[in-house]
Amino acid sequence: MRIPAHSVCTAIRDDIVAGVYERGSRLTEELLARRYGVSRVPVREALRTLEAEGFVVTRRHAGACVAEPTEQEAADLLEMRMLLEPLGAARAAQRRTEAHLKVLRGLVRLGQERARRGNSEDLRSLGGWFHETLAQACGSPALTSTLAQLRHKITWMYAVDVPANPVESWAEHGGIVDAVARGDSERARAITALHTERSTAAHRLRFPGGEERVDRVRTSQHPVNISALRH
Repeated sequence: MRIPAHSVCTAIRDDIVAGVYERGSRLTEELLARRYGVSRVPVREALRTLEAEGFVVTRRHAGACVAEPTEQEAADLLEMRMLLEPLGAARAAQRRTEAHLKVLRGLVRLGQERARRGNSEDLRSLGGWFHETLAQACGSPALTSTLAQLRHKITWMYAVDVPANPVESWAEHGGIVDAVARGDSERARAITALHTERSTAAHRLRFPGGEERVDRVRTSQHPVNISALRH
């Protein structure tokens, strides 16, 4: 049975994000095909997709290699996220389904419960699922796809500190869902913008060799007042 190229693409992307392949390292079709147990045809298609997404570059005399983003390119991703996530939340307030709301509310309940218990590993996963579901609820395949690519790239380029106050962070998630449920686009946009801006400060740029530093992006020094935004 032929393995779909998109499945191979997902596997290679996940391994790039996880650091299995170092930045700048070669990605030969033969070795990738052997690793994932497929022919070279889906590998070739996957590499083309990953090149279009910015994870892979083709170099003369070397072929496909893992990309090596600059600090400026990494910083640009966070700025794009700060612009597009609020837009996605505003669209979700207009286009979400009851199924989306059910999942979002369930994730908020779990997140708030885990935040009170201080379970940081669960919170990372729940936060990712929350923002993925919110993006899907926007009703725009193009925006959903763009946000997904941003999340993958940011995870690849940045380490993220656990929020200093996870209970407050999940209160912000709850505020976003309340606004989306009421169909209040502007409130959903505003709360998401503040939440995204504050969470950006927790991102630390990864360097080859595992070193990290605090990325110098524009962030707000003011706390998010969710109670004020809810009324």
